[in-house]
Amino acid sequence: MLAGVGQQAIMTLCSHLFFIVVTWWALQGFQIEKLMKPNRVIQARLLLILLTITIGSAVSNFFLDYLFWSQRIPTLFS
Repeated sequence: MLAGVGQQAIMTLCSHLFFIVVTWWALQGFQIEKLMKPNRVIQARLLLILLTITIGSAVSNFFLDYLFWSQRIPTLFS
């Protein structure tokens, strides 16, 4: 049982990191600094980091939930 929990923890961490990196890469196409007030570069970067974590975590949770529930479908028929 503990081995399964450890494997799930590693898969969750890897999934979150993967989707956060992909989100960071995707958001680099936006120039958020141009939408912010002048001389607010640090705040724009912080906003970009927070958006990256939020979006990446949400996508990762969706992916993991989809995987979890798709693995439980066979129990419906047994």
